[in-house]
Amino acid sequence: MTGFPLIIAFVVAVVLMIIAISKFKIHPFISIMGISLILGLVAGIPIVDTTLEDGTVVSGIASVIGAGFSGTFSSIGIVIILGALIGSVLEVTGAALKLADMVINLVGKNHPVLALELMGWVVSIPVFCDSGFVILNPIRKALVSRTGESSVAMSVGLGTGLYLAHVFIPPTPGPIAAANTLGVGNNLLMVMGFGVICSIFPLIAGYFYANYIGKKVRAADEADAGEVTKTYEELVAEYGKLPGGWDSMAPIIVPIILMALSSIAAMAGMTGPVKNILTFLGTPIIALAVGTIFAVIQLKNAGKMGEFYNLTNDTLKTVGPILFVTAAGGVLGKVIASSDMVNYITEHATVLEAMGIFFPFVLSAILKSAQGSSTVALTTTAGIVAPLLPLLGLDSPVRTCLACMAIGAGAMTVSHANDSFFWVVTNFGAMTPDQGYKTQTMNTLILGVSAMIEIFILSLFLH
Repeated sequence: MTGFPLIIAFVVAVVLMIIAISKFKIHPFISIMGISLILGLVAGIPIVDTTLEDGTVVSGIASVIGAGFSGTFSSIGIVIILGALIGSVLEVTGAALKLADMVINLVGKNHPVLALELMGWVVSIPVFCDSGFVILNPIRKALVSRTGESSVAMSVGLGTGLYLAHVFIPPTPGPIAAANTLGVGNNLLMVMGFGVICSIFPLIAGYFYANYIGKKVRAADEADAGEVTKTYEELVAEYGKLPGGWDSMAPIIVPIILMALSSIAAMAGMTGPVKNILTFLGTPIIALAVGTIFAVIQLKNAGKMGEFYNLTNDTLKTVGPILFVTAAGGVLGKVIASSDMVNYITEHATVLEAMGIFFPFVLSAILKSAQGSSTVALTTTAGIVAPLLPLLGLDSPVRTCLACMAIGAGAMTVSHANDSFFWVVTNFGAMTPDQGYKTQTMNTLILGVSAMIEIFILSLFLH
C-alpha cells in the first residue's frame, strides 16, 4: 500500500493502538509491537529480506522490527539505566532532598513547577530531552515530596522546558542540522537567539497547562499536600544528615557539563586530541557513566556501599518495562520510516507551499506525528523547505531563522506512542499511557501551536 491510503492506514493504526492500550488494557508493549507488525505488512514491507535487480537489499518486516528495537536500545537504553541508577543513589543518600531544598531556596516554595520548567529548558540546550528528564527526575520527585505540588504538573513542566530547548536551541543536533540545511549554519548565534525568543510563548503556555492538568490527573507518585511537612521532616530524620551541596549536585551537574563541553567543541570547530577527548566524555553514555562514578562516591561517603548491589538490581527491575515499551515505540517509528509514507509526504509537499511561514510548521508536524523523532522531522523538513525558501518569502537571514523555528515548532507536534520521550515522561512520571495522552501529547500540541503563533507574529514585523 502506498500514497494517501497508507496515510489513512497509519491514522487507523494509531487509533486502534490507543483503544487497545486505554480501553482493553492491553500492555503497551504488546499493543505497539502488534500494530507495528500489522501496519508494516499493510504498508507493503516484504515478509523477508529481498534483493532487487540492482543489488539493493530491501529489509523484511522482521529485520525492520529488529532494527527499530535495537536502534532505540543503542541510542537511549544505557542512558536510561545509568540515569535511573544515579537517581536511585540520590534518593537513598538523601541528595535528592538536598537538591530540592536548594531549588526551593533559589526560587521560593510557591513556584516549583516554574523552577523545574526553566531548569529543564537550560539543561536541554546541551543535553537530549530524554536524557535530561532521566537526569532531573530525582529532583522532580523530591520536589513533589518537599512541596506537595502535583506530580503531573511537575512532569509536564519539566517536559515542557526540555522539549523546547531540544527543538529550538543549538547545540542540540536537530536545530543545528536544520540551520545548516537552510543556509544559516554560520549564524548559529542568531539561531540560538531566535530559539530563546521563540520559547517565550510556549514556556508560558506550558506552565499554565501544567498547573491546569495537574489538578485533573493524578499520577501514582503524588504526595498528599496535607502531610508533606511531616513526611519531609521524617525523611530528613531517617538520613540523619543530608549530603553537602556539591556532593548532591555532582552526579547530575558533571554529566551536563561534559555534554555541554562536547557541544561547544563541535560548535567551535575544534580538532585534534582535545576535541576527541571532549567528544568522548560528552557522549551521553560516557557522561552518565562518569556521573554514576560520582554517585557511587556519594554512596560510599554516606556509608551505604553495602546497599549498592541490591540498589542496582532494583533499579534494573524498575527500568526494564520502561526500556521495552520505549523500544517498541522505536519499532513503530522504524516501520513508518521504512514504508512509503515519508516519500509520499515529501513528493506532495508542493500543495502546502502557499501557506508561507506555516508551511514548514505543518510539514514538520506531519512528519513528527508520523514517525516520532523530532530530530528526523527537523532534518527532513529542512531538506524539503530549503529550495522553496524564495517561493515562501523566507530567504532573508532573519526570515530563514524564523523558518528554522517554525520547523522546530512542528517537530514538537505531537509527542505520542512512537516517540521515546513520550514513554520517558509517562513512565518516569508514574502515569499510565492514557494519562500520557492527556498530559504529554496534549501539552506538546499546545506548545507547538503557541510557538507557531509567536513565530507568525514575529514574521509580520521581521524581514
